[in-house]
Amino acid sequence: MSTPVGPGSTTLGVELGSTRIKAVVIGRDHGVLATGGHDWENAFVDRLWTYPLQDAWAGLRAACAGLDLGAVDALGVSAMMHGYLAFDADGELLTPFRTWRNTNTGPASEALSERLGQNIPHRWSVAHLYQALLDHEEHVGRVAFVTTLAGYVHWQLTGEKVIGVGDASGMFPIDPTTRGYDRAMLAQFDELAAGLGLTTPLVDLLPTVRLAGEAAGVLTEEGAARLDPTGRLRAGVPLCPPEGDAGTGMVATASVAPRTGNVSAGTSIFAMVVLERELSRPHRELDLVTTPAGDPVAMVHCNNGASELQAWAQLFGQFAEALGTTASSEKVFATLFGAALDGDPDGGGLLAYNYLSGEPITELEEGRPLVVRTPGSPLELGTFMRTQLYSAFATLKIGMDVLLEDEGVGLDAMFAHGGLFKTKGVAQRFLAGALRVPVSVGDVAGEGGAWGIAVLAAFLRDREGDQTLADYLDTRVFQGVELATVEPDPSDTAGFDAFMERYVAGLAVQRAAVDALR
Repeated sequence: MSTPVGPGSTTLGVELGSTRIKAVVIGRDHGVLATGGHDWENAFVDRLWTYPLQDAWAGLRAACAGLDLGAVDALGVSAMMHGYLAFDADGELLTPFRTWRNTNTGPASEALSERLGQNIPHRWSVAHLYQALLDHEEHVGRVAFVTTLAGYVHWQLTGEKVIGVGDASGMFPIDPTTRGYDRAMLAQFDELAAGLGLTTPLVDLLPTVRLAGEAAGVLTEEGAARLDPTGRLRAGVPLCPPEGDAGTGMVATASVAPRTGNVSAGTSIFAMVVLERELSRPHRELDLVTTPAGDPVAMVHCNNGASELQAWAQLFGQFAEALGTTASSEKVFATLFGAALDGDPDGGGLLAYNYLSGEPITELEEGRPLVVRTPGSPLELGTFMRTQLYSAFATLKIGMDVLLEDEGVGLDAMFAHGGLFKTKGVAQRFLAGALRVPVSVGDVAGEGGAWGIAVLAAFLRDREGDQTLADYLDTRVFQGVELATVEPDPSDTAGFDAFMERYVAGLAVQRAAVDALR
């Protein structure tokens, strides 16, 4: 969708997601005035997931093409978190972009978690850097700058090597007091790295941390031309700190205060819960990150989200075409999701694993999508689709149980966003049953992280004094917004629990499939 905007100031937000690059223009009331988008896909090259950076720029230009950018007076960049983009002193990329989806960093993750006393997930930038050291990769000796995808695009647009604290918290642990990189842990990493030949202090390789509402640079002439070759976008426009999709998802669902949380479902699926106290101990299933304002968050990140559901929907769509029926992808999804409501509450004995890639929470280095059933399991559409939807939430459930049951973390509200929740009342209902908490969905978050980063840019422009991000969202953005909330259905909860008992037992089948189908 692309529509012209009227006179007055607007804010532009761009987000590089895992399957789609989006641009959103919002007005002073934070309402969406225009959107643009461009599809892209990762590639599995030399056993690593990557995207060519030229595709990122082509996608950004395509997403912004046709939008009225002449009134933009603030903008922001968001992208998938984590990963590894390493550059030399001349700004040249040293190795292809390594995304969050890679799970080759197991040895580094284990060593760093033990040394730093905090869970360092496979996805984090520091795990990728340390793994490259462990593997004696030639390029490591020439690394002068390491950043995320959002940090890279922001750097190219402004010349500033900065990053939002939420995105930074997926690179290296953040000190909750200073809201910058944890200095004690930096020193510990430097001791480890020195033994492998890296003598430059890590802090000198990382981007500078900025909090929401803080200045992060302005658009240069070169940056404006790179994003918008038509010249409509003016140089000098201020940019908010670049953020990861987890942080912009929190903004898009007003989930930045303690005891609030959100679930984002796309290629990956993850939950963010803002903490009111420290956890009792490190957990392999939980990442400690922050909101864009620097407040501590427990994150349950699962590498595999809705991609397998998308594949099945495409298959059913092709079958419809073979029958001579034309159906849009939206109609196919709505039909399949609607059928799931009539499926057996416990999945009828079916099992589904949506593992296209490895999944650290269940300790799988690689994935093999599977559908498993016993001879007596019914194979009918409603139960099959309910099982597929349950599969999308199953690994998330494992991590959330650690957070809510083992740690006893308080959670008053859970918001959901992403394409999985566009068919009203289906995935939202199953998620509420799985987590045993009310789940809310609102139309205001329909554009997801691209809208969230546009709101953060507006916060930079409009912030009054030391106004907090939470107050800005409550009083300026979400006041009066209607949310659709679904309470847990006891039948869904009991059914999901029964499904999970089989799911955990069946992980042995998934591991055997990985070993057998190399």
